[in-house]
Amino acid sequence: MSTLQMKRSLTAVAVAAAFAGGAIVADHYGAASAAHAAIPVASPSAATAATTAPVAALPDFADMVAKHGPAVVEVSTQKLAHRTRQQMPDLDGLPPWFRQFAVPDMPDQHQGPMRGLGSGFVVDPNGIILTNAHVVDGADEVTVKFTNQHEYTAKVLGVDKATDIAVLKIDAKDLPTVTIGDSSKARVGEWVVAIGAPFGLENTVTSGIISAKSRSLPGDSIVPFIQTDAAVNPGNSGGPLFDLQGRVIGINSQIYSRSGGYQGLAFAIPIDVAMNVEQQIVAHGKVSHGKLGVTVQEVTQALANDFGLKAPKGALVGTVEKGGPGDKAGLEAGDVILSFEGHPVARSADLPPLVASAAPGKSVTMDVWRDGASKTLTATLGSLTSEKVASNSEAQGEHGKLGVAVRPLSPDEKAATSLDHGVVVEDVGGAAADAGVQPGDVILAVNREKVTSPSQLKALIGKAGKTVALLVQRDEARIFIPVKIG
Repeated sequence: MSTLQMKRSLTAVAVAAAFAGGAIVADHYGAASAAHAAIPVASPSAATAATTAPVAALPDFADMVAKHGPAVVEVSTQKLAHRTRQQMPDLDGLPPWFRQFAVPDMPDQHQGPMRGLGSGFVVDPNGIILTNAHVVDGADEVTVKFTNQHEYTAKVLGVDKATDIAVLKIDAKDLPTVTIGDSSKARVGEWVVAIGAPFGLENTVTSGIISAKSRSLPGDSIVPFIQTDAAVNPGNSGGPLFDLQGRVIGINSQIYSRSGGYQGLAFAIPIDVAMNVEQQIVAHGKVSHGKLGVTVQEVTQALANDFGLKAPKGALVGTVEKGGPGDKAGLEAGDVILSFEGHPVARSADLPPLVASAAPGKSVTMDVWRDGASKTLTATLGSLTSEKVASNSEAQGEHGKLGVAVRPLSPDEKAATSLDHGVVVEDVGGAAADAGVQPGDVILAVNREKVTSPSQLKALIGKAGKTVALLVQRDEARIFIPVKIG
């Protein structure tokens, strides 16, 4: 299967589809053994103390693997590929000494089948198997292979690209199954075990610990990933992540990698997210996710100060979709969502998974911070098609305290953008440039007060304190940018 990669940005993430390889685990074990062997014995009393001190034993995964390993399968895919003129390599990018060996342009023709490999695991003895959506994406044929070498042709019951989950069905009964755990109870620092087929090496077992929880990756992800340092590589995608009790708490899905291979940063989809998708696909053949219709960003310390929050927490609303569920509920740009359905929202990344896990049409409550006070709003969720999360990493006036030269929006710009207020940044320097404001940005508000003209912007900046929160529209996104002007 091909490796997925995400461009390295401020968070420098290159995401690969899959994983596992056990060298790093062996290194951990070797280091522990060497350190223990190197303890000096200075005297008989010291030796006695050393022998009586408690020694923490390393975990033994053998029994757990023997019991649950047979429920893990290798997933192989096959699809026909087509080569067209548009798909031929760009010869202009090749060094001159390679060009004579390049494949010449040729008419459209069929190529041999393209094959991919991944992993999966049985969740129902009657043939229901979970894997990643990207493992079976576009496949014409899917085959699953068990540890006893039995192979079955699988039918794809459904996929959910939003969570990267796919459900397969094979014609078999009384299959070995995994035990489903509770990913919400998993703790950072706990041991975990990955089983899969990295690079086609079936039933490879690796281990590590949970490095972090509720990780948000770049893009439109609605998954609160579990981060681990278990060695995973291309081919592990779709395989289970076990806790020490042999319960599946996640599905290995992505890795951070500059090379395409293991670098100690792996990400698994929480099993509760996956099982919610599985139940919907088996019951209805499709998956529905709730939609609030807002974009949100992180609340920094500077923004918390501007909005009167005691601590930087919550999800700061940047854009509210007109006529959407959030708009109908009364949400406004500049609101800070502190909780959703009783679940605290500590960071902006906490909100999209909470919203997406709720059913469309459900009535939900939110605690919102606005103008220095908390209030409760109720929204009826819509159906998710695309829920984007804006962040300050996407952001890169009058010259003076703020450091911008601005002009009013032209009639054509107002018509094209559907904006009825704001000023366009023509030049930027000083404090605004340091904060990430760019030429072409439209400043819509200062500390939640609408900006209608350059003179009003100047007045708002003049009466502001040491920092201001600018609501800026850039392309299709709206974000708040804190600017220190003191």
